[in-house]
Amino acid sequence: MMEQKTDYKSTLNLPDTPFPMRGDLAKREPGWVAEWQSRKLYEKIRAQSKAENRPKFILHDGPPYANAAIHIGHAVNKILKDVVVKSKQLAGFDAVYIPGWDCHGMPIEVLIEKQHGKNLPTEKLMALARAHAESQVELQKADFMRLGVLGDWDHPYKTMDFATEAAEIRTLGKLFERGFVYRGLKPVNWCFDCQSALAEAEVEYDDKTSITIDVGFAIADGEREKLAKAFGLSKLPDGPVYAVIWTTTPWTIPANQALNVHPEFDYALVASPRGHLVLADARVGECLKTYGFDGTVVATTKGQALERITFKHPFYDRVSPVFLGDYVTLDTGTGIVHSSPAYGVDDFNSCKRYGMTNEEILNPVMGNGQYAESFPMFGGLNIWKAQPEIVKAIEAAGALFQSSTIKHAYPHCWRHKTPTVFRATSQWFVGMDLKARLQTAGAEKSLRELALAAIDATNFYPAWGKARLHSMIANRPDWCISRQRKWGTPIPFFLHKETQEPHPQTLALLEKVALRVEKEGIECWQQITAEDLLGADASHYDKSNDTLDVWFDSGSTFETVMGARAEFEGHFPAEIYLEGSDQHRGWFHSSLLISCAVNGVAPYRALLTHGFAVDGQGRKMSKSLGNTVVPQKISDSLGAEILRMWTGLSDYSGEQSISDEILKRVVESYRRIRNTLRFLLANTADFDFKKDGLPVEEWLEIDRYALVLTDELQKKVLAHFEQFEFQPAMQAIQNYCSEDLGGFYLDILKDRLYTAGAHSKPRRAAQTTLYHILQSLTRLIAPVLSFTAEEIWATLNPGNDDSVFLHTFYSLPTLTNDDPPGAEKFRADWDYVRRRRSEVNKKIEDLRGQGKVGSSLQAEVAITCNAFEHETFARFGNDLKFIFITSNVSLISLNTTTEFALEIEVNASDAKKCERCWHYCADVGSNSEHPTICGRCVSNLFGEGEKRIYA
Repeated sequence: MMEQKTDYKSTLNLPDTPFPMRGDLAKREPGWVAEWQSRKLYEKIRAQSKAENRPKFILHDGPPYANAAIHIGHAVNKILKDVVVKSKQLAGFDAVYIPGWDCHGMPIEVLIEKQHGKNLPTEKLMALARAHAESQVELQKADFMRLGVLGDWDHPYKTMDFATEAAEIRTLGKLFERGFVYRGLKPVNWCFDCQSALAEAEVEYDDKTSITIDVGFAIADGEREKLAKAFGLSKLPDGPVYAVIWTTTPWTIPANQALNVHPEFDYALVASPRGHLVLADARVGECLKTYGFDGTVVATTKGQALERITFKHPFYDRVSPVFLGDYVTLDTGTGIVHSSPAYGVDDFNSCKRYGMTNEEILNPVMGNGQYAESFPMFGGLNIWKAQPEIVKAIEAAGALFQSSTIKHAYPHCWRHKTPTVFRATSQWFVGMDLKARLQTAGAEKSLRELALAAIDATNFYPAWGKARLHSMIANRPDWCISRQRKWGTPIPFFLHKETQEPHPQTLALLEKVALRVEKEGIECWQQITAEDLLGADASHYDKSNDTLDVWFDSGSTFETVMGARAEFEGHFPAEIYLEGSDQHRGWFHSSLLISCAVNGVAPYRALLTHGFAVDGQGRKMSKSLGNTVVPQKISDSLGAEILRMWTGLSDYSGEQSISDEILKRVVESYRRIRNTLRFLLANTADFDFKKDGLPVEEWLEIDRYALVLTDELQKKVLAHFEQFEFQPAMQAIQNYCSEDLGGFYLDILKDRLYTAGAHSKPRRAAQTTLYHILQSLTRLIAPVLSFTAEEIWATLNPGNDDSVFLHTFYSLPTLTNDDPPGAEKFRADWDYVRRRRSEVNKKIEDLRGQGKVGSSLQAEVAITCNAFEHETFARFGNDLKFIFITSNVSLISLNTTTEFALEIEVNASDAKKCERCWHYCADVGSNSEHPTICGRCVSNLFGEGEKRIYA
C-alpha cells in the first residue's frame, strides 16, 4: 500500500483575518460616516468624557463661508482641525468640536442679485439670502463629514442663528460702552461693484496697468517771494515755476487739495527748458531723464522750508498748500506727493493735521465710481474712463511733463476681482488708539496696546506667525466695521439729525433690538422704526441702515458662540484657533481685536497657521490652468483617507503640493501601513490577550526589543502631536512600519509565528508583543487615518458598540531593566546585530543576483570578527540564524580586541530543505516517520517544542 503523504502546510499557523488587504476606501468610507452618525458617536464621546471628568480642550472653529462646494483648501483646514481634536481626545482631554459657518455678507447678496435681479425688496433679498446660506451649509456639511471629520454636525453654529445675531449686537454694545467705537469721516477701502466699504482682509493685490503722469503745479500768485526765500534767493528767476508731482492715479487730480514734502529731504530748484522746477534733489537726474531735457540745480533747501507755500491746481481755480509728511519717499516719483484727502489715508491725516475740516474735504467720487453730476468738467464720468480726459486737461493747461503706463500690484476686491480705491465716507470705526479701562487689563490701555500684549502671550505654530500678526496690528489703521449692504447684522444705532451723535440711551436701545432679533432674526430691523423705540425723540433721530463688517460676525464668535453654548461651559480662552495663513489679516485679526476690546486678552492661547495647496509644480490652483484638485473627486476615487494621509504627511507651515502623481505616492505609503496592520491582525486572530497573553518577563529578547522600539515611536509621535507636528509624526509611523516592523521584527518573527506550536510559549510571546504593538499603533494612526483605525477596531471588537475614539493612547507594558544582559547592553547588542543584519542581507542579495541561492534560507553565513564582536554575536547562540533568516551562522573569532573590518562570507547550503519550515538543515530526514522535515519541526509538531531565548 502507498504511504500517505503528510500535508505539512496545513500544520503551519498561517495568518488569517477578515481585514482586507485592499481598503476599497472610496466605497466603504461612506458607510463609516453613516454609522458614526447613526450610532451618535460624537455624543457618546462627549458623555464618556464628562463621566470621566476630563479637562476641556477647545479648538474653536473658524467658520467657512456658506457659499459653494468646498475646495481643497477647505479640506486641508478641516482635516487638520480634526487631527488636532482627535489627538487631544485620545490624549485624555474632552476635545469639543462645534463646526460653524459664516452666513452673512456680500458674496451671498451679490449672488442673489445675479439670480433674481437688483433692487429686490429688502425683505425678499434677505429671505432668499438666508435660504441660500442654509442650503450651502448642508452642502458643505456633507462634504466635511465625508472627510471623516467628527463633530457636532447635528448642532453646528451659524452666524445667522437668531441667538448669535442677537449676541453679536450685544457684543457691539460692549465695544461701544468701553469707548472703542466711533463714527467718523475717513478714507476706507471701497469697491464700486460692492458699493460698500471693504475690510482689509477683503482686499487682494493683483497686477494692474495704470496711467502715470508727472504734473506741474505752478507757483500761486503772491507766493514767488516766499519760495525764493525758502531757497535762500533774493528773488525767483523769471518765467514759470512748478512743483512737480508724480502719480499713478490721475483720477485723484481733480480732488487735489495739497502737496506733501518730507521735512528732512533736500529739495532743488532746477532750471529747465520748461521753467524752474521744484524736485527732490535725489530725484533730479532721474526726473530730467524721464522728461527728456537737461537742467541745472540753482539752489537747494530742506523740505521744512517749503511748508505752507501754495501752488495752483493745474486746471481748477484753487490752490494747493505744501504740507509736511513723513510718508513721502524717494524710491520713485519726484519726492513731492499730491494730496487728495478724500482718497488716501496719509493724505487725509495730513490735511486734517493742518486743520482741514470734514466739510472742506472734496469728495466728488460717488459710491458707484462716477464723479458727481455737478462736478466741473468730469461730472457723471466713471473715474477709470475719465482718466484720459483728465490727462488731456492737464496737457491743455500746459502742466503735463510726462505720461506713460506702468504695470504694478494694485488692490482689488477679492469678490469682484476689480480695482478698489480709498474713498472718504462716514463710517463706524473701532479705534486702535482709543483707550479704555478694562477690569482684566488694569490701567487704561489702547486697543492696539492690548492686542500687541495679547500677541506676546500667544503661542504660534509655526513661530513666524507671531511677527506677522504683530506687524499687522502695530501698523493697522482704525477698523472700519460698517458696510452699506443689507444681508448682514445691523448696526442698530439712532443718530441725531443735526449732530450725528448716537442716542444717549444707545446701550438700552441695543438690548431692545437684540431681544427682538433673538426671536425674529435680523430681518426685524427692517420693520423697526425710530417711533417704535424712541417715542417723542423719534423726530430728532435717523435710523442707521449700515450693517456690520462680516469679519465682526466671525470675529465675535468667541463671545456669541463660545460664551453662549453649554458645551463650552464658559471655557475661555480657547486652546487654539487654526486657519490658513491669510487669516492673520482675517479671522485671527478680527477675533483678537474684539476679544481685547471686550476681555483685554486674546480669545485663544495658540494660533496654528497652515499654507495653501498648490499643484505639483508649486503653482496656485486655478480653473484657467486646469490644475485644480477637487476633494470630492479624491474621496470618490481614492478615498478620503488618502486625502487625510496627504494632509498628515504635508508640511503645513508652507505651501502644500498636491497632484495625481503625489497622491499615487501617498497611496503606496498608505498600503504599506495598512498591510503592516493587516499582518498584526492576521497573526493575532487566534489570540485572546486575557487568556493567552504572557508577561514581559516570558517574552523573547527580540520581543522586548520590539517593545522598546514601539515605546520610542509612541513617545516620539505623542511629543509631535503635542506640538501639532503632524508631518514628522506620520513619517515616524511610516518608518516604524517599514523599517522596524516590516524590515526587521516582523520579517524575523514569521518563522516563530508560523512554525512554532500554536499554543507554545514562543508563539504566544510573539502574539502578545504583536497585540501590544497593534493596540499602540492603531491609536497612533487614528487622528490621521481615522477610517482605517476604526476598521481595525471593529475587527478587534466584532459586534461591540465600541470605537477607537472612545479610548486613549495606549499604555505599553513596562520593560524590566534589571534583566541580563542589562538595559544598555541589551539595546546596544540588538542595535549592533540589526546593523550587521543589513550587511548580511546585502551579501545574500549579491549571491541571489548570481543565481546561487533562492531565498535567504538557502544561505549559510560565516562571520569573521574580533573578540568584542564575537562576544556580542555569540550571546545569541543558535538564534542568530533566525535573526539573519538563514539556515546557519558560524562565527570565527580572531582572538584580538583590536579594531577589525568584519568579514562576512555567504555560501549556498549543502543541506536538505525542510518541507515545512524551508530551512536547510542537516537533520532533515533524521526522523523516519517524517523524512521530509527537520528535527525542529518534528519537535514543534509532536514533541515538547523548540526552545528559544532570543529570536
